[in-house]
Amino acid sequence: MPDTEEWFEQPFMLEKMKYRLRASFICTALLLLVFPQISFSHPHAFIDNRLTMIFDNDGFAGIHVEWMFDEFFSNMIAGDYDRNQNNILETSEITVIKKEAFDNLANFDYFTAVRIDGNPFKVKYVRDFSAILRDDTLIYHFFVPCHVKASPAFKEIVVSQYDPTYYTDMSLDEGQKVIIEGNPGIETSCHISENPKISYYFGLIHPIETIVKFRLKDE
Repeated sequence: MPDTEEWFEQPFMLEKMKYRLRASFICTALLLLVFPQISFSHPHAFIDNRLTMIFDNDGFAGIHVEWMFDEFFSNMIAGDYDRNQNNILETSEITVIKKEAFDNLANFDYFTAVRIDGNPFKVKYVRDFSAILRDDTLIYHFFVPCHVKASPAFKEIVVSQYDPTYYTDMSLDEGQKVIIEGNPGIETSCHISENPKISYYFGLIHPIETIVKFRLKDE
């Protein structure tokens, strides 16, 4: 599991959550003015996500995902599932959280969109799920398997995480450093940027994508 210290260089602070709430309410208000006959959703949960691109001996192996939840959702899960209220999620409690507050996301591809050389890759399952409480913040970890064999020519993996219904707001800061782990024999080129060609929530929001190109290093 990747070191989490770097994550807290961009902590999920209350002020950030307030800003995102204000932004979502402003967008909804503007849409209601233009389309008063339509009912609009707005985020009920906020996630800061961090992606680590994992390589093995064959090439790209998958994505390690870390989700850090907002204060309200964290308190709700802790209140419902931390049965002994010791602020530690034990194995039995994590099992129930996975069943009742995570597994259903399989119906939504775990909010994860992947393209391999431009072709969609459907996320059918994930593994290695865990959940922890750190400083009263709920954090999920899981791994998305996606095997792509490396070759002398560059291949491209594009990963984004978002909820197209906008019930959940997911934040990956543009310009954030891409985290790479694994095979040193693979050359990588990577960055994070917004994709204006894809939009959701009535065209107002564009997903933030992690783009990784990789190939075998020249011997």
